[in-house]
Amino acid sequence: MTDSAAMAGLDPATLADVLRVAGSPGFDRIQDQIRRTGGCTDPIHLQGATVTRDRTTGQVLYSYSTDTEPGGRLRVACGNRRASRCPSCAWTYAGDTYHLIRAGLVGDPDKGTPRTLREHPRVFATLTAPSFGPVHNRPGTRPCRCGIRHLEDAAELGTPLDPDTYDYAGSVLWNNHASDLWRYFTIYLRREIAARAGLTQKAAKEQSRLSFGKVAEYQKRGAIHFHAVIRFDGPDGPDSPPPHWATLSLLTDAIRAAAARVRVDLDASGDHPARVFGWGDRLDVQPIKAFGDGSEITEQAVASYVAKYATKAAETTGTVDRRIGNKEALVLLDVPDHPRRLIEACLDLHASYPDRKLRDWAHMLGFRGHFSTKSRRFSTTLGALRQVRADYRAAQHRAALGLPDPDEIPEETTLTLAHWAYAGHGHTPGESWLASNIRRDLQLNRETAREALADLADEKEW
Repeated sequence: MTDSAAMAGLDPATLADVLRVAGSPGFDRIQDQIRRTGGCTDPIHLQGATVTRDRTTGQVLYSYSTDTEPGGRLRVACGNRRASRCPSCAWTYAGDTYHLIRAGLVGDPDKGTPRTLREHPRVFATLTAPSFGPVHNRPGTRPCRCGIRHLEDAAELGTPLDPDTYDYAGSVLWNNHASDLWRYFTIYLRREIAARAGLTQKAAKEQSRLSFGKVAEYQKRGAIHFHAVIRFDGPDGPDSPPPHWATLSLLTDAIRAAAARVRVDLDASGDHPARVFGWGDRLDVQPIKAFGDGSEITEQAVASYVAKYATKAAETTGTVDRRIGNKEALVLLDVPDHPRRLIEACLDLHASYPDRKLRDWAHMLGFRGHFSTKSRRFSTTLGALRQVRADYRAAQHRAALGLPDPDEIPEETTLTLAHWAYAGHGHTPGESWLASNIRRDLQLNRETAREALADLADEKEW
């Protein structure tokens, strides 16, 4: 908080608020609250109280009220998964997603998956959109169609060679139907598996299960594509081995055949022609290795990759991370030309396809699905992971207060009364500066701890 060099760069209003916060009587508690949220960018403010009493004697065992907090409010993390909105909460979400995917790859009895599932056939599949017109790209060692060898971070990558002929309407309508394409893909995949095994669909289902976890990612051109971990299980899910016919090659062939079969029809409306949507021809299916052997497609790499994109959305293409009401807002927001045209296409198409809610999802370039999903038996759930974390923090709090473990107290002997109300969100400018510094320090501590663990692992191997 005494970083004078950092404070010297603040604008006068923020600097004045930093000094106000630092000089306030409740500064230590404000700092503690912000640290407990992980430096959340936009914390939720709550007002209320909780009291735990002994049912028999009426004795107060524990009580808490926000009346004792600075400003009479308690700050809790917003929980937003988007890194563009809250880097701190997005980091937590990415960590949860990593452990969810990893538990479905290497097995984790604490998360409901056995270690033996490492022996199950597993692939990492990427399903992409078709072409809507040629775009600037980096095709290996060859120059782009425009004749230039683009740098890796070139701004023009993903933008059309000729914007006037690019199918912007087709691109956003494809995004809008991408979730339907995925749903039909999972249906056809089970059919293709049964056909290749020489079984009826019912018999194949009685002998095996298909589990998956997937994440959506935007390509630079603004089209959605899906990365999916797809795993063969036995009839009882991850706890049972897959049948002898459930091989890696059968799964790979079935994925390719199912992706080729998927079609979603869109009827003509107004001046817009009928369309048939399908997956693009750049389907990639790679086996996931159980142990590192020089290949990038390892369990660790896959889990990290999926977690990385679970916190990103359309803002990676240059658009914004909130809804846009009209085209005039695009000028005020200074949205680049290509994503601006995609958003305008959504707004123009809304009247012709009102049930597709293109105006509501214009900032997402038409996509309206979930970014991270999984089948029921793939592994644990995000809710379960969050509950474990909440229970751990509650246990820490009870230990600090000297309270007994609730599992050791008969439920009928205590009574807890609580009342909470929403009281706002966000930070003042000074609090926001403080939160960003706390978030930076926490990130540095995590990186230092991670490097120390890596060094320790290297020493053990040596």
